Amino acid sequence: MFERDQVLKAIRFERPDYIPMRFHINAACWHHYDQEALKDLMEAHPFLFPGYERPEGKVEPEYLLNARKDEPYTDPWGCVWETSDDGITGAVHGHPLESWDHFDSYVPPDPSKTDGTYPIDWEEIRRQVEEARAKGELVIGGLPHGHTFLRLQDIRGYENLLFDMVDEDPRLWRLIEMVADFNEQFILRWIDLEPDILSYPEDLGMQVGPMLSPAHFRKYIKPVYQRLMRPARERGIAVHMHSDGDIRLLLDDLIEGGVEIINLQDLVNGIDWIAERLAGRVCIDLDIDRQRITPHGTPQEVDALIREEVAKLGRKEGGLMMIYGLYPGVPLENVKALMDAMERYATYYS
Repeated sequence: MFERDQVLKAIRFERPDYIPMRFHINAACWHHYDQEALKDLMEAHPFLFPGYERPEGKVEPEYLLNARKDEPYTDPWGCVWETSDDGITGAVHGHPLESWDHFDSYVPPDPSKTDGTYPIDWEEIRRQVEEARAKGELVIGGLPHGHTFLRLQDIRGYENLLFDMVDEDPRLWRLIEMVADFNEQFILRWIDLEPDILSYPEDLGMQVGPMLSPAHFRKYIKPVYQRLMRPARERGIAVHMHSDGDIRLLLDDLIEGGVEIINLQDLVNGIDWIAERLAGRVCIDLDIDRQRITPHGTPQEVDALIREEVAKLGRKEGGLMMIYGLYPGVPLENVKALMDAMERYATYYS
C-alpha cells in the first residue's frame, strides 16, 4: 500500500501509521503462473492491492520494448537489448561504442523525446502528474534504471569501461559528460513538475561487492550523482535510489552524495549490517529477498524473514518501507505467505 501521507511520514521519520509496503508482479508472471490463482491472491490482499478490480478473462500484459522475447531492441543510445522471456528485461548484447572509432560522430538522444531507454511523451507525463496530484496521490518521477554507470557500461561494454577507468582515458571523461548532460536535462524537466520523490535507480552491486572499485566510483560516478541529485535536494524533493547487489562499500558515498531513501537488497547486504549502519539514519526501502528464502524456503521461513526485518529495521518514528518483486519460480504457497506477512507486520509498530 502506498498512500502519499504515510510514505512521506515514513521518509521524514514522522511516525507513519504503518510501514508502507509494495508488491510488484513482473509481467512474465502472467504466463508462468495460473492467472486465476494470481488474481485470487491479489483480491485477498487489499492492503497490498488497494482498489484492485479483478479483470475477467486472460491478462495480456504489455511488455516493455527491451523485454520481448526474440525481438532485439535498440535503445536511443544505440544499445541492443535481447531477452529470452517475455516480460524479463533483457541484457545489452550490442555496444555502440565497443570501439572508440566512431566516438567523434556519436550523438546523444534528445531528452525531450526519450528517457534514454524508451520514447516518452512529456505532455502525457504532465497530464498524469496533474491527475495524480488532484487525487492526492504520491507523485514519483526520475531517471530510468541504469542511467549513469550502467549506461556507460551499455555503451562501451563492461570490461572496456573498467579499463577506461584504470587507463584514465580522456575520451571516457567526454562520454561521462555527454551522459551526465542528458540526465541533468531530463531531471530538470521532472523537477519542473514538482514531484514528491525523484528516483535514481542504478544497479552497482554484484553478489559480493560492487561492480567497480570504491575509488573509481568516487572519481567517475559519484560527482555525476551529486550533480543530478543536487537540484532535487535544493527544491525539497526526496531523493530515492535503488541498487541491486552488495553495495555496502558504497553506501556512505551514496548518502553523502544526496540519497535520502535507499532501496537495497536485504540478504545480500545483510539485515544486521543494514540495521547497524542505516536504520534511523536514512529511510530504508528494503528490497525483500528473491534469491534464497522466498523461492526455496518454506512458508514459515518466509513469514519469519519479514518479521525479523520489521523487528530489526523498523521504528515507531518511521524510516522503513518494503518492496517485493515477484518473478517466475516462486511457489504460490510462498507468494501467499509473503503477502500475508507483509500485511500482518506492516502494523507491527502501531
